[in-house]
Amino acid sequence: QVQLVESGGGLVQAGDSLRLSCAASGFTFSSYAMGWFRRAPGKEREFVAGITRSNTNTYYGDSVKGRFNISRDNAKNTMYLQMNSLKPEDTAVYYCAADYLGSGRAPEYAYNYWGQGTQVTVSS
Repeated sequence: QVQLVESGGGLVQAGDSLRLSCAASGFTFSSYAMGWFRRAPGKEREFVAGITRSNTNTYYGDSVKGRFNISRDNAKNTMYLQMNSLKPEDTAVYYCAADYLGSGRAPEYAYNYWGQGTQVTVSS
């Protein structure tokens, strides 16, 4: 059974940091590019960051460049999102997703599996 389980969300203040994790099971993790997306209240889901299968390349949405860092540990079947200098506009549900043999920057519809999401709330 394929599972992507996000964790690490919570309520923080502006300027704080959080680290999200995405634990994968039920598929060959190293064969999938991985991505983080988010959906803020009243907005469409947007791309946050993506990473290639071998950790070689990473990609970021414009709004998080320089503040967020995506990484993965294929030995642990886990992906991470280190979020620094958080802003109230980062408040959203964060989702991890897996894209079979993907590029790490594919559009949303290309992703094969999705997690249930974890809430991140940043207060001002």
